[in-house]
Amino acid sequence: MMPDLGRYAFEVTMAYAVSLALVAALVALIWARAARVRRQLDDMENRMKVGPNG
Repeated sequence: MMPDLGRYAFEVTMAYAVSLALVAALVALIWARAARVRRQLDDMENRMKVGPNG
């Protein structure tokens, strides 16, 4: 079901590929940051439970 793109087929296909790669990179960065923030919040919560004197 791919439309006939004629002489621009390569350019259009590459534009789609680059766009998908950028979206995938953004998702990976957001996922990694979320994991890092979740770890930091868990550490803060654990420190608060223990108290300031250890």
